[in-house]
Amino acid sequence: MYNRQIIDPDTGEVLPEGSKGELVFTSITKEAFPLLRYRTRDICVLTRKKCSCGRTLVKMTKPMGRSDDMLIIRGVNVFPSQIETVLIEQGYAPNYQIEVDRVNNTDTLDINVEMSAEQFSDTVKDIQQKEKELVDAIKTILGITPKVHLVSPKTIARSEGKAVRVIDKRKLHD
Repeated sequence: MYNRQIIDPDTGEVLPEGSKGELVFTSITKEAFPLLRYRTRDICVLTRKKCSCGRTLVKMTKPMGRSDDMLIIRGVNVFPSQIETVLIEQGYAPNYQIEVDRVNNTDTLDINVEMSAEQFSDTVKDIQQKEKELVDAIKTILGITPKVHLVSPKTIARSEGKAVRVIDKRKLHD
């Protein structure tokens, strides 16, 4: 048996029933087993309200997101840092934005990459070749094929503080 709790992802404080937070499991009845507290990084809600079918077990909503920067796209764990590493290895500055969406029940991964003034070209064929090279390099690391769009210098919005790298447009919950 294990204990399920919802915690505040930033402080680790246990939240009251019905609150939205990070799901944590703790094994409490195994003999000769260390007491482990497993943080899933999934954001959801636990409730003990009686189900219409009569069950009184703890119920969990569908995950509403993640407390870390990991994305799950088509069953593959994707970290933005993996994409950033590929961009730097290919000679691009880490000015990028990841857009995740769901079309016909399939996740899509679009990556907008800002070119430097030296990389910018007026020739569409050159840009398409560079996009293909990036797609191949990212596919090698992630195992899934993204759509890469090279954009003009200074077109991706800058922000003060932490940059917004991921835009997740999927509707993962009601």
